[in-house]
Amino acid sequence: MNVLFVCLGNICRSPMAESMFRQLVASANLSNQIQVDSAGTTDYEAGNPPYPGARRTMEQHGLPTAGLVARPITQRDFAWADYIICMDQMNLTALRRMAPAGDQHKIHLANEVVAGHENEEIPDPWYTHRFEDTYRSLSRALPQWLDRIKGQL
Repeated sequence: MNVLFVCLGNICRSPMAESMFRQLVASANLSNQIQVDSAGTTDYEAGNPPYPGARRTMEQHGLPTAGLVARPITQRDFAWADYIICMDQMNLTALRRMAPAGDQHKIHLANEVVAGHENEEIPDPWYTHRFEDTYRSLSRALPQWLDRIKGQL
């Protein structure tokens, strides 16, 4: 199973989600069954590491940051991914415009699995500088994504 996390620039929310989800997958002994990656809907930050505030928050929570490099989503990503999980409505709209018709069903909003929060966005800390809020929002959603995906293995 292949899971791709997506935000705008791939320097805050999606690399944080990638690292968090990899850790969840590893803790569940599923690394050989679930592959994880991240990308952005734009190439604004291509080649850059996670934003310093995101990197600090990740490191404070024991999440690895090595090897995380921003990149834009490609058509190969749509073919590769079984789940494309994005952080907000703007990127959801962008992904739906980019995705081939046969891959539309793969695109999801991160909080759609969280009862009572289905339409909420994962806050963008690039604007708010509240990286811990983003971490907490992802901490609520990602275990539920893992449960959903485990049920399909």
